[in-house]
Amino acid sequence: MNTVSNEVRYLIAADALLFVHALIVAFVVLGLLLVFVGGLRGWAWIRNFWFRLLHLTVVVFVVLQTWAGEICPFTEWEMAYRTKAGETIYAGSFVAHWVESLLYYQAPGWVFVVIYTLFGCLVIASWLLFAPRLPVSRH
Repeated sequence: MNTVSNEVRYLIAADALLFVHALIVAFVVLGLLLVFVGGLRGWAWIRNFWFRLLHLTVVVFVVLQTWAGEICPFTEWEMAYRTKAGETIYAGSFVAHWVESLLYYQAPGWVFVVIYTLFGCLVIASWLLFAPRLPVSRH
């Protein structure tokens, strides 16, 4: 017998997406911070090409999406799941409440464009100041 309703499943999916979204935000912000700190302290791992490429790719996606005036796909999917769960958008579980309060805040759209663009410029600066090592072929 199936005791979990579809609404509960959608709510769990929405909370899971919110959590993954928070992890991506943490990767972007902490990743840049670690690159600068690690670059200044001589940490070799911050020059890992694949780590840096993934970080750059996510940041470029966010910046371009912001310039285009688009909403993050994770936000759209989460809202869709919350709607299917019968919830008012952004009213939810304990986890959702706290993660949402960190991720979503009100400001004019231009503020986000400027902040994300400046952040993207910092990421590019990190590539210039602390260049990643290109992967080497082992042939």
